[in-house]
Parts: sequence; structure tokens; C-alpha cells
Amino acid sequence: MSNKFTMFKQFMGWILFPVVTALTLMLSVPSHAETTDQGKILVLGDSLSSGYNFSPDKTWVALLDKKLSEENINYQVINSSISGDTTTQGLQRLPKLLEVHQPDMVIIELGGNDGIRGFPPNSIKSNLDKLVKMSKQSGADVLLLGIRIFPNYGERYADAFFNNYQKVADSNEVALVPFFLENVGGKDNLMQKDGIHPNEKAQPILLDNVWPKVQEVLKAE
Repeated sequence: MSNKFTMFKQFMGWILFPVVTALTLMLSVPSHAETTDQGKILVLGDSLSSGYNFSPDKTWVALLDKKLSEENINYQVINSSISGDTTTQGLQRLPKLLEVHQPDMVIIELGGNDGIRGFPPNSIKSNLDKLVKMSKQSGADVLLLGIRIFPNYGERYADAFFNNYQKVADSNEVALVPFFLENVGGKDNLMQKDGIHPNEKAQPILLDNVWPKVQEVLKAE
């Protein structure tokens, strides 16, 4: 009787061991959704997005990343914004960024520094167009953020600069926030002393300006 019981235990062990092992392996491997399904949003910008004179984790970009998490939208935001960057510098940086990050969406916030320096509006438009086309060719959707500048070079220049964004968005059929600094620009309590850069308190408003268009682009994917 004892020998029969011992043989029975050995037999059941031979059967159960591979089953338990298989179950253990299945439970220990993360699901496909957890490992590969997270989308990426690349923000290509300048000091308006990099956190000029305050912590980068307080920027509208960081708040966007937090908002997506709160809404259970599985996207990671990559902030590749550098203070002082022009559209030309953006063009120099973008190919490598697209190669490394392979984003699903690119948010382009550039041009302000071109305008401050008085670069020709047609050159700015050409660079913005190239940035959008390059992003689309990589397979990413694009959201373009429009900027206004002070009429230091005259109203004609300021209008031509501002209109560039609508023209580029229309010709490439991409989403546009017409004026990124809506409800912020010109308000002393929301701007830094230079009158150019939004302060930390303005960042949630900037996110509010961008968020509806981000949702629109994500729903269209």
C-alpha cells in the first residue's frame, strides 16, 4: 500500500509540474499592451515650452503628460524644447528626434525667436512647412501652435508672421492652435517681467489652449 501511494505521488508530480511551470511563466510575462502599446507625443519647441525661469516639471508640457495619465490615455510626452531655438535649429534637430523616439504625434511650437530676430516671414513659413512635412513623412500626426509677436517690425510684418501658421496648417491639412498664448499674452500677472515669456501661473492656461486639439488629433488616429 505504501509503495502504491508513493508511486501515485510521483505520477501526479510528473503531471502537475509542467502545468504549474507553464502557468507561472504565463503570469510572469507582462501583457503586450503593457509593454508596447504606449504612444508617444514629441514636443518640439523653444523657451515657451522648455520652462524658462522655472522648473521644467511645471511647464504646460509636463502638465499635458500628467493630464493624459489622469485621463487614462496611454501616451508618453517627450519634451524636446530648447530655449532660444529657431525654426532652422528645429529642422536640424528633428530628424534625429524622429529616428530615436518614433512619435505618434509631433507638436511644433517654434517661430517666435525667428520673429523676434526679424527673419523673413517667407523663410519662417518654409521652415515650418518642412518641419510639418518631415513629421508627417515619419508617420506622425502633427499639431502646430501659432504664435503672435509684437509689431516691432511693423504691423505688416507681424501679420505676415502670424498668418504663416494658418497657411502651413491648411496646406498640409494638420491641426492648429491659432494663438498658443491666448488668454495669457499681454496679461502682467501671467507673464514674466520681460513681457515675452509666460510665468508658472500661466502654464495651466496654455495647457487649456492646447488640450482640445490634442484630443482631436488623438481621436483621429
